[in-house]
Amino acid sequence: MTLSSIRPAKITAVLPGSIAEEIGFEVGDAIVSINGTKPRDLIDYNFLCADEFLDLEVLDSQGKLHQLEIEKDYDENLGLEFETALFDGLIQCNNRCPFCFIDQQPPGKRDSLYLKDDDYRLSFLYGSYLTLTNLTQQEWQRMETMRLSPLYVSVHATEPDIRIKLLKNERAGLIKEQFKWFQQRRLQIHAQVVVCPGINDGIHLEKTLKDLAEFYLGEISTILSAAVVPVGLTKFRPTEDELIPVSQEKAKEVIKQVQILQQEFYQKFNSHFAWLADEWFLIAQQELPPESHYEDYPQIGNGVGSIRRFIKEFQTTAKQLLPKKINKPKNLTWVVGNAVEKAFQPLIKQLNNVENLTVKLAALNSEYWGQEITVTGLLTGQDIASKLQNRELGNAILLPSIMLKAHDTVFLDDLSVEEVSKRLKIPIIIVNTIPDLIKNCL
Repeated sequence: MTLSSIRPAKITAVLPGSIAEEIGFEVGDAIVSINGTKPRDLIDYNFLCADEFLDLEVLDSQGKLHQLEIEKDYDENLGLEFETALFDGLIQCNNRCPFCFIDQQPPGKRDSLYLKDDDYRLSFLYGSYLTLTNLTQQEWQRMETMRLSPLYVSVHATEPDIRIKLLKNERAGLIKEQFKWFQQRRLQIHAQVVVCPGINDGIHLEKTLKDLAEFYLGEISTILSAAVVPVGLTKFRPTEDELIPVSQEKAKEVIKQVQILQQEFYQKFNSHFAWLADEWFLIAQQELPPESHYEDYPQIGNGVGSIRRFIKEFQTTAKQLLPKKINKPKNLTWVVGNAVEKAFQPLIKQLNNVENLTVKLAALNSEYWGQEITVTGLLTGQDIASKLQNRELGNAILLPSIMLKAHDTVFLDDLSVEEVSKRLKIPIIIVNTIPDLIKNCL
């Protein structure tokens, strides 16, 4: 990274009632420096803006440079949002993992879908996973100096030869030495293991989880939790890879294996430590564990307990918001991935208990990706348009925003919500939250 690679931090939102609004910041302005330092990213911005006295260099949307002096309370937020969290560009990944979703997409889509990130800053800010194989010494030093913890690390295997084979990077074999680096500095990690049948399963999976658990012990746990996730494959993956899809039998085998280890960990740590992603139970066609199993949901971002938590939040919110009756008949179709079809039946029943309200669940798989079992976030516009054609859909479709590009109305296949709505000749209502979903039903 050089100073010349740092771009001014372009502002995309000024929060109402904030210091920034009072001063007169506008969308399109950009922060060049704070107290003489050019912020590399949102981490620098937050750190520099904690001071009570700020000397800002700001570039307005017309290209004119301004100097601003601000006096505020310590740690008080300015109230600005930015185009990107990284002002000096993305740290990209040079691994060649055969299961990488980026490489399992068709060509010709929007450029952002093909960006492979391995950026510790996105891991710290948003919980995205990195491999630790693409960091320079300067970045390791910054992680230590700024106490960037916890980070989220894709481990996959602790045996050097297997991890090197999976990541196709010789530096991948250093993972246990890197855990020790975190341990010595009292920094923490949440770990992820993507299970590829025939490569890192069986005895290798057991060794990986036991190795990770060794870093849970101590005054401060270095590894806080581990998620075990099934490999996800699409029909676009390179034909020469050696990956095998997770079968129902394999899912049952992994569930049994990890549950035995969970019992061991619970006896030692009073925590299950390692958790199975919900997908394992859906593939195996087994009941999900009870809500209490997931403790404080340390791996919710990996789909560990997300269905249980969604159901609980839905039922709680529905009790508060659902009336016994609505005045006019309303007929809606709620689109989800078929992975949650069985789990969501009680929710549909709860909605349909409201007099004059009819909600049908359209639980779809993705032919676009070539998957029999599909999570909601991977459904594309093409899937929805083709599978709902000629169906009785009622007054409107309820569409979870998780299927769409952030802050946009475009699916993973670049079709827009508007295009799908036109094809199906029906309004589509985008829902962002559970209260949003329920209110749109009323």
